Amino acid sequence: SEDLSQIKLGNLRNFSFKELYAATDTFSTKNILGSGGFGNVYKGKLPDGTMIAVKRLKDVSGTSGESQFQTELALISLAVHRNLLRLIGFCVTPNERLLVYPYMSNGSVASRLKGKPPLDWNTRKRIAIGAARGLLYLHEQCDPKIIHRDVKAANILLDEYFEAVVGDFGLAKLLEHDDSHVTTAVRGTVGHIAPEYLSTGQSSEKTDVFGFGILLLELITGMRALEFGKTLNQKGSAMLDWVKKIQLEKKVEMLVDRELGSNYDRIEVGEMLQVALVCTQFLPAHRPKMSEVVRMLEGDGLAEKWAAAHGRDHNLNLDISWPNNSKGLSRAGSMPKNPHNHHHHHHQRSNSMLGASLDDDDDDEHSLDSFAMELSG
Repeated sequence: SEDLSQIKLGNLRNFSFKELYAATDTFSTKNILGSGGFGNVYKGKLPDGTMIAVKRLKDVSGTSGESQFQTELALISLAVHRNLLRLIGFCVTPNERLLVYPYMSNGSVASRLKGKPPLDWNTRKRIAIGAARGLLYLHEQCDPKIIHRDVKAANILLDEYFEAVVGDFGLAKLLEHDDSHVTTAVRGTVGHIAPEYLSTGQSSEKTDVFGFGILLLELITGMRALEFGKTLNQKGSAMLDWVKKIQLEKKVEMLVDRELGSNYDRIEVGEMLQVALVCTQFLPAHRPKMSEVVRMLEGDGLAEKWAAAHGRDHNLNLDISWPNNSKGLSRAGSMPKNPHNHHHHHHQRSNSMLGASLDDDDDDEHSLDSFAMELSG
């Protein structure tokens, strides 16, 4: 099996620690692109000029041995799809585990949503469908299937064409410590985490679908889930109830990122919102599979899914049977017109941040009401 893992690793480059130490300028703090649950990510440059991102994993002492690590890497390296961040190499020493990825010049969706100029609506749609296709590949085209476990805007990166690239998949399994056969140490960001994962620590494809639904809400609103959700008793309940209420009252424009002005298609926003709500239903069994999500985003099958979800809960539209603690909204924003979307991909500022599980969200308090007022301008 040792030979097998060597063969499988044939498409990965085995870097020496010295090479990566030099490429990142001795792991200089000025090269840190971000840090997250798994460790820091550094920008690096190889002697031939190739720009790379080096993830230096932390807490490697209790993890699996080198050969098992390489076997896991071999599996990750087989997941090759245009919407997945490709692993290009690794480095293993007795005390270090490093992963090497191509550098993504446009950072993460999380960093771009906060940056200027804003992502236009067409780009946001492309990001949604690209990320969905990447997750679909992990769930249904990989054998064994890969569950991401931390789907969020900080882990969706943007390549030079603003195509979505899903990063940080496969890492949760890679870093499971030998003594932890139970996955109760919940990794992930509250606000993006499905309720069943919070309560049991069990993840499935449907946990990823929930996180994807929250990502769609972030693309629509421009807000990160935690900025929505600080007041939310550890569940996404109040935020989701509130979003449903707006959907129900057909006041979609109250939700749309103000940075978009009126440059978006109201019908498309409404449809993306429906997909988001179908994905974030309380019971995992009620959420669609990623293959269905891709179809819905492509305009196929949404009406049926929506009707089914609708039928489950007449009051709230959807099976999100959490306590309804959102307050009504008094003001609606102005109705946007529907002009053509502007393209300005090439003006986008690259703010060099490989947001791979990096953006540990800041703790700013937002009450739902002030958030509503803010959105409604």
